Amino acid sequence: MPQPLFGVIPPIATPFDADGNVLHPALREVVEFQINAGVHGLVAGGSTGEGHTFERDDFVAMMETVAAAARGRVPVLAGIIVNSTNEAIARANRLRHLDIAALQVTPVHYLFKPDDDATVAHFRAVAEGTGKPVIIYNVIPWNYLSPALLLRVMREVPGVVGVKQSSGDLKLLADLLLAAPADKLIFTAIDALLYPSYALGACGAIAAMPAAAPHANVALWNAMKAGDHAAAKALHERLLVLWNALSAENLPANVKYALAVQGVPAGLSRRPMPMPDEARRAAIRAALAGLGATIRAAA
Repeated sequence: MPQPLFGVIPPIATPFDADGNVLHPALREVVEFQINAGVHGLVAGGSTGEGHTFERDDFVAMMETVAAAARGRVPVLAGIIVNSTNEAIARANRLRHLDIAALQVTPVHYLFKPDDDATVAHFRAVAEGTGKPVIIYNVIPWNYLSPALLLRVMREVPGVVGVKQSSGDLKLLADLLLAAPADKLIFTAIDALLYPSYALGACGAIAAMPAAAPHANVALWNAMKAGDHAAAKALHERLLVLWNALSAENLPANVKYALAVQGVPAGLSRRPMPMPDEARRAAIRAALAGLGATIRAAA
């Protein structure tokens, strides 16, 4: 029986060496760190994992490593960040030999934008062409899907099981939660506002901050499920400090630094993404210390 999708599902960082090669032993350690923190699932190849930089073959090799390291302990989702329907289907179908719970699929994201009918057709083709549940990753600024269009896709395409809502606008998430069918999964990726997202009814978070600090984010989820709003609000405030330190154009690199100072070999980002400067590093270290994380090295 498929594992349910809920709770804290980090889009994990992908460790690279200076030449941009995946460091597979380090990737296994990233997976272990997340699972030991109590996360409820993993996304590999998401934005935080720099999934947009992968060619098809090294994407498959990376997914093989993550699935093998997870060993079925939590569901694994595959991030599909590509620019055509055919490539989305082909890439996902290269993973048929793996235990992949669902696909996290962006709208196409180059300069041009398909109309609503074409967008529905895109997600229908991906769901039907792969046989996998699809979660829409609603993140592309110039192809950002409205709540009305997201609801239409979920209504017309049974294989689309939910949405990862990645705008900082909590009102859009609230509108989506208000109108979404009860059997659809609405995840938040509003890192600064995970606490109110859960209070509004989000079924979990697929967001960058849990990839950097999974222990505290699992604690926030558990506090909300227990109805302990005082503890949840206190965690929210400390996590907001971390998000303010992480949030920048080089977010994946900042997440990797946060992992590195916790003793996780997260490697480098692929060029041309720069690693954080010392001011950013100091802010990340301070925010993690404020969350009770053990800082093992000023990496």
